Amino acid sequence: MWIQIKTAAAFAFVALLALATASQEGVRYNSDPPFGVVLLAHGGKTNWNDEVLKLAAAVDKEVPVEVAFGMASKRNIQQAVDKLAARGVKKIIAVPLFISSHSSVITSTEYLLGQRDSAPRELAVFAKMSHGSDGGHGASHGSENSFDPTTPVKSSVPIRISPALNAHELVGEILLSRAVDISRKPENEVVVIVAHGPVGDEENGRWLADMRVLADMVRSKSKFKRIEYLTVRDDAPEPVRSKAAAELRAVVRHAMDENSNVLIVPLLLAYGGIEEGIKKRLEGLTYTMSKQALLPDERLVQWVRLSVKSLKDKK
Repeated sequence: MWIQIKTAAAFAFVALLALATASQEGVRYNSDPPFGVVLLAHGGKTNWNDEVLKLAAAVDKEVPVEVAFGMASKRNIQQAVDKLAARGVKKIIAVPLFISSHSSVITSTEYLLGQRDSAPRELAVFAKMSHGSDGGHGASHGSENSFDPTTPVKSSVPIRISPALNAHELVGEILLSRAVDISRKPENEVVVIVAHGPVGDEENGRWLADMRVLADMVRSKSKFKRIEYLTVRDDAPEPVRSKAAAELRAVVRHAMDENSNVLIVPLLLAYGGIEEGIKKRLEGLTYTMSKQALLPDERLVQWVRLSVKSLKDKK
């Protein structure tokens, strides 16, 4: 048994090493590729990042891909842009692997990529973060004095950026799959889609508008009793955060009071911490949570391809 465990561990190490190499170097192409992709992702724990790297490796079989982890991290984005330029691309498409485009992270990234004329004030906050491979939120240390993290990246080729996941049909399909996977008697089940959400009220309203579209998709293709959706707004100050938690508990409690079974389906890219906060908010209540977030899922590879296709021929 011990030999089997060590053998499995060795194979896992080799696989991860190969994945990391593929992410950094990509595959060899017969000719100079016309465009490449910067896959933007928040970053998290090792298992969170691994799912993003696997997705990147799948797309990289067709087109050069480099991953930039972090929250509007100029340093990581610049490195990804430079690697793609070195791989001979003539155009770069940045694809934000984020739940929503309605956030200061995305607007700050748009500025860094030259898609906005002025920098959002939040960029100064993001610039002070460490942005390690986990997309860390700590303060930055040991940066070169000559490097300014608040100015746009430099690129020898044009860059375009696509929308985040938002209310894409493929996201709705994945959410439906996650709910069906834990469903037993849909006509007596209330599905609750829960997202992290932004800080500001206006942006939260836009998140909820997209989530309403996703909820309608799930509703139209299922027989669930009801589909609810809301955000928990982890990063918002009190009393906003407490109000969001109370709303979540109220939705679940109402379903329980009517003898419905509750299915919690987090609208998260990958599990790595936020889902634990959702569980803590629901302590003492009865529910079933989906076994995984959006990743891993082949449909997200398809989403990246579609995002690229929508922009690759535009000037």
